[in-house]
Amino acid sequence: MDLRHLKYFLAVAQELNIGRAAARLHISQPPLTRQIKALEDELGVELFVRTAKGVELTQAGEMFKEEAHNIRMLVEAGIDRVQRAGEGKLGRIDVGIFGSGIYDIIPKLLQDFRRKLPGVNVVLHTMNKNEQIEALRQRRITVAFNRMTEPQPDIGRELVATECLYAALPEDHPLAALKAVPLRAMADDAFVVFPNVGRPNFVDRVVELCRQQGFEAQISQEVGDAVTGLALVARGFGVTLIPESAARSLTVHGTVVRPLSDRPQAVIDLSCLYRATDQSPLLKAFLAVVRENREAQAQAQAHTPHDHAAEAAPPPII
Repeated sequence: MDLRHLKYFLAVAQELNIGRAAARLHISQPPLTRQIKALEDELGVELFVRTAKGVELTQAGEMFKEEAHNIRMLVEAGIDRVQRAGEGKLGRIDVGIFGSGIYDIIPKLLQDFRRKLPGVNVVLHTMNKNEQIEALRQRRITVAFNRMTEPQPDIGRELVATECLYAALPEDHPLAALKAVPLRAMADDAFVVFPNVGRPNFVDRVVELCRQQGFEAQISQEVGDAVTGLALVARGFGVTLIPESAARSLTVHGTVVRPLSDRPQAVIDLSCLYRATDQSPLLKAFLAVVRENREAQAQAQAHTPHDHAAEAAPPPII
């Protein structure tokens, strides 16, 4: 059945007049009459009877009017879904996440994406960096979030945020009394570092920063994630550095968090990874949200006074 037949039939059924229906459809009466006759022949029933004022629906016509209306609604809904999918507003996006990256920044970004594109189903997968890269190449995920990613020709990168680093100390540590901790003052401490897979990673950044301050980090433990790292710090295994998002989100009793007095040099990146060849509207829509969030964060920071004394106010014991 030609979908035009439904359109023409519904116009006549609503107007109950061939002339008015033709004018509404911007066609002349003879082709409209032929289309209605072709539809009746196809269905094998009479849909209209002529009257002095126009036409009336037969019993079969009344029934077909309801069915035609439902069919048209389904078709229009299907067209709308296809168009929205083509615009990146409908579908499914698989996201690779990792340890400390899930604190604060990524949930806010995903929440903003879901608010702007409620028709897209967001599915999360916890993976280390190597697993993320492999999953991207195999098209098992659409995007991934990670830090300190080396350039690769087939993997694109979009900066999400640059985070300041904080020192996490046992609550009875001598440096815990300070409002801000010089990294150099931690030269004699043992370091708990994370994650222990996917090099280069946050561990390498910690080691690099310590060397910039003139000492080699004494690494006592390499663990998988920030929660485990802070738990060990609370039990006296050493000190650690954590990104600001983790510092603001994690609560581990027995530790304190202090800003580093040599910030903003002590920073770490968070990037969104994707296949460089992926031209899908859904990916473009996701990366647009990433850029909007990054720009909004930059504007907020630009309007925030950089008063280091205020910034160094000690956060509560966690």
